[in-house]
Amino acid sequence: MDEAELVRRARGGDPAAQRRLYDAHVERVYRLAYRLAGSDDAAREYTQDTFLRAFTRLADFRGESAFGTWLHAVAVSVCLNGVRKAARRRAAEAPLEDAAGLAAAPEDPDPRLRDDVRRALGELPEGWRVVVLMHDVEGYTHEEIGAALGVPPGTSRGWLSRARARLRGALAAYLE
Repeated sequence: MDEAELVRRARGGDPAAQRRLYDAHVERVYRLAYRLAGSDDAAREYTQDTFLRAFTRLADFRGESAFGTWLHAVAVSVCLNGVRKAARRRAAEAPLEDAAGLAAAPEDPDPRLRDDVRRALGELPEGWRVVVLMHDVEGYTHEEIGAALGVPPGTSRGWLSRARARLRGALAAYLE
């Protein structure tokens, strides 16, 4: 059975069709959610939320793009909203005085590099960061990214180019 038929059946409430669509896309949605959220728990939550939203809004899928492309647009939206909400919650809940006594043990040979990469990624504009993660880390094409973010593929290419240039500048000390 092809994907268009699965979508048609899933719209009609067929749980077997929904399960097949889920099985076909869950791994890639999870990887994207993990890259955007940075934690397994959040990625699992965002993955579940993505499929819940997708299946409740399946009538909105017009079939102009592949189902996977539409689903990844839903995933990006769910993840970015979740990340923003979590950041607001953390900022409201965490007193700065509590941070002074915490020490992190190094997890890899150069934790400074890891932290600097995370910091540099975090300083990128949101769209640029999403494009870097989707393209360079997860292997999405610019066409898929453009469809997911609602921008032309050329915009995705431009954002990636500018993001890489900014990352090179921020991490120049490691390039020597």
